[in-house]
Amino acid sequence: MVALVVILVILVVAGLIAAGRSFKVVQQYEQGIIFWFGRVLPGTRGAGLTLIRPVGDRMQKVNMQIVAMAVPAQEGITRDNVTVRVDAVVYFRVVDPIKATINVQNYMFAISQQAQTSLRSIIGQSEMDQLLSDRDSVNRELRRIIDEPTEGPWGIRVERVELKDVSLPDAMKRSMSRQAEAERERRARIITADGEYQASKRLAAAANVMARDPAALQLRLLQTVVEVAAEKNSTLVMPVPVELLRFFDKFAPPTPAGDGNSAEDSASLADFGDEDVAAAEAEIMGGAPPEISEVPAIPQLPIQISNGKLAAAAVVQPDAMARHSDDDAHSGA
Repeated sequence: MVALVVILVILVVAGLIAAGRSFKVVQQYEQGIIFWFGRVLPGTRGAGLTLIRPVGDRMQKVNMQIVAMAVPAQEGITRDNVTVRVDAVVYFRVVDPIKATINVQNYMFAISQQAQTSLRSIIGQSEMDQLLSDRDSVNRELRRIIDEPTEGPWGIRVERVELKDVSLPDAMKRSMSRQAEAERERRARIITADGEYQASKRLAAAANVMARDPAALQLRLLQTVVEVAAEKNSTLVMPVPVELLRFFDKFAPPTPAGDGNSAEDSASLADFGDEDVAAAEAEIMGGAPPEISEVPAIPQLPIQISNGKLAAAAVVQPDAMARHSDDDAHSGA
């Protein structure tokens, strides 16, 4: 009886162990692969409770969720010879659990290495401006490079690749800031010059209108006076332009022709002193020539000779110069 009880206990324990090995639970985000004595059976086991043979079968679960993997920052030289440091994020998932389990030993490590090498390759193929401004095309090209050797043989599909950060050298950042400042300054100068040009055209048009109609200048002057007076100033300085005098001169009453005062005033206004000028010119032209005083003799100045002594310089008198000129003339004759 004791031996029978022991045998029953052993059978119950073995049955429990076999049941524990036979029943497996697969989660919703997983797929189960069955190995029968080391050989993969076709097909996979879905989510839920599944039954396998307790002897010879082994189940391996593969996660089918999208994995977000951070790619370490890679330093490289762009096509326009700028050193940059770029890091990225790769989003991928397993589409074929059998290939992902059999064809590659550790698909997580393999994807990481493939992403790093592809990132270095895309840095060398792109320019700095493209990495900074046109990231969409860079992301698509990087995804294509990573996904090409992984989806077919590895059973892994790269869903998306995003560049996280592009680090530039400090010297390049300063150069770019100076370039941006110069561009902004150029635009400001162009806008200012354009404004000055338009303002000058408007002023020229306004001057043309005022030249055709002097009354417009008077109205403008009165408007300016009104604007200045609105500030409650106690003192008002107002220039009187010549056009204003001409404007009032047009409306002045005409002077009668027989008025003696007006004739005398016109004569006085027309007298510009021509008689005095003529008398002064006659006195200058008809008078005796002015007397010219004799030129005094030039004093002797000491001259330093090469031996250090001082000697008196010979001074040529004006009459001697005249005699010398006469002698030269006779000798030439």
